Amino acid sequence: MLDDLEKLNQQHAAEVGDPEIQARIDSYEMAYRMQTSVPDLTDFSDEPQHVLDLYGPEVAKPGSYAANCLMARRMAERGVRFIQLFHRGWDQHVRIRDQFPRQCLDVDQGSAALIKDLKMRGLLEDTLVIWGGEFGRTVFSQGKFGDPSSGRDHHGRCFSIWMAGGGVKAGFDYGRTDDHCYNIVENPVHIRDLNATMLHTLGIDHERLTYKFNGLDARLTGVEPANPVLDILS
Repeated sequence: MLDDLEKLNQQHAAEVGDPEIQARIDSYEMAYRMQTSVPDLTDFSDEPQHVLDLYGPEVAKPGSYAANCLMARRMAERGVRFIQLFHRGWDQHVRIRDQFPRQCLDVDQGSAALIKDLKMRGLLEDTLVIWGGEFGRTVFSQGKFGDPSSGRDHHGRCFSIWMAGGGVKAGFDYGRTDDHCYNIVENPVHIRDLNATMLHTLGIDHERLTYKFNGLDARLTGVEPANPVLDILS
């Protein structure tokens, strides 16, 4: 039935000659391929035990961060161009001593396994992995110091991310804060520069990649100057 429908659509496209009809057919076909690929993608039964062990015991739990990391690798090797993983709840204004170690336990092994797995399969060199959040946390306590109920407040002045693969140097630190982790004192990287760097690793000139918005040629890096951070690239 679907094949017959596709023939009718192609016949109509040939009769009318409107390229938007072909574009719509192509989008339908892509949606079908995406949906029919899901059962195979989400079935981990073909994964060797040593790979499952690499991601840790949580990999067997659907929806866990470890399972999502393995899913990300399976999507990458199937040609998915952009993959985003979420692990929410890092807003430890209270009880950071209890909450933070548990969240690190959730993400550390899965994140490391993803990098190792991509590298073992030869996928890391052309896959850029970025691990980060919206902002940092204050180095000082929110609440009475030493109190088990205390946490740390938002801190947008400076925070760290890490990147791997995609031509990024391994085992390399860039930038430095002051002794109180309050201000950046060396090699600051604005979000515009980070976006420019990401685009550069994809072979895209951020100054030439523009789109029309309110009559302006807008850029993903904004209207202010932005520069790729070439020092972090190998």
